[in-house]
Amino acid sequence: MPPSPAGADRPVVLKLGGSLITRKREVEKLRPKVLARIARELASTRGVPVVLLHGAGSFGHPSARRFGLAHPPAAGASPTDRARGAAIVAAEVRRLHLAVLRELLRAGISALSVPMATHARNRAGELAALDAGPIEEALERGTVPVSFGDVVPDDDWGFSILSADTIAESLVPILRPSRVVFAADVPGVLGPDRGGRRTVTPEVTDDLVRSLSEGGAGAADVTGGIRGKVGSMRRIARAGVDAVLISGLTDGAIARSIRGETVYGSWAHAHSGPVG
Repeated sequence: MPPSPAGADRPVVLKLGGSLITRKREVEKLRPKVLARIARELASTRGVPVVLLHGAGSFGHPSARRFGLAHPPAAGASPTDRARGAAIVAAEVRRLHLAVLRELLRAGISALSVPMATHARNRAGELAALDAGPIEEALERGTVPVSFGDVVPDDDWGFSILSADTIAESLVPILRPSRVVFAADVPGVLGPDRGGRRTVTPEVTDDLVRSLSEGGAGAADVTGGIRGKVGSMRRIARAGVDAVLISGLTDGAIARSIRGETVYGSWAHAHSGPVG
């Protein structure tokens, strides 16, 4: 296994969900107290190399849906309209990104912005190429690279969405992280409602991926929702890296996960079998 870009220590890839750091039912509404606490937790893990990714939440999803950027252009649709939508979504997401960077810097973290729009491209809505060089270089120089789900050029559709979950998955074979942590506003993958109570599914399995793909629990959004996330987690595990979905609302959970502790949540363990 090749060494990580940061030296002997393998980095942790941490993805902050859009629902965790924004209020998704409101337009461009940040959760400032949550974001500030997460930044302080990250600062407390100084010494562990981290690649930080974040979702768009209420800063990008409404407009992405409005302009259909997660789907092929409709018959007869104007490429100019799609380009306009891409520009609007890109501006919205960057407003959130700047807020994240400000909070990280305030906490004493050397956060360095690495937008993927200039380093990745899609083809028919799927990732076709991603240059991780700027992220590797940021790690080598002792900074915390920060990227985010974004609108990227698409060879077939003009523009489409590249989710932060997909970025996290694509970095695994390049960076060989110690683990990938998905921090959300829920404590894991929630099972069916049983008398008003839903329990956390501790293991992300092939059966779980299939059940969600066939219409099980979890609502989809423009980046695939929980269905897309569990699929990414299983593929990350197949690549030999543990992935976990935890609650970023639980004090200390993110910091413990970065330090390598076992945190309550839904786990896809490395080498636990092929993806179904």
